[in-house]
Amino acid sequence: MQSIRLSRIGTKRAPVYRIVVMPKHRDPWAKTTEILGHYNPRQNPRELVIKTDRVKHWIEQGAEVTNTVWNLFIDEKIVEGKKRGVTHLSKKRQSKLETKAKEATAKAQEAAAKAKAAEEAAKAAKAAPEEKTE
Repeated sequence: MQSIRLSRIGTKRAPVYRIVVMPKHRDPWAKTTEILGHYNPRQNPRELVIKTDRVKHWIEQGAEVTNTVWNLFIDEKIVEGKKRGVTHLSKKRQSKLETKAKEATAKAQEAAAKAKAAEEAAKAAKAAPEEKTE
């Protein structure tokens, strides 16, 4: 399985990346199948040089694109679609976030139930005095 990804070639504290095609599980510094361009995030504006015809060729051949490279391609309008999330959460952190989300929804449901009960009690209290006066 081929993968389109970044390979760092810059110096210390000055990263420059090549956009390369290589087997997915190969070491990033190993020999590449093809160099598709380069990316310099430190320039203002960012420098991104890509061979768009070759990128489209490799995507048609079934090469997977990493999330960061996919987002760069979307910025340059090489591919259509939505940007992908790039951050990675550990399983421990992800489970904590899920439990917090469950607790928040439970609290919201409790608050909604209390508000509904209070509203019904107010309606009942309002209806009761009207019956006495008539």
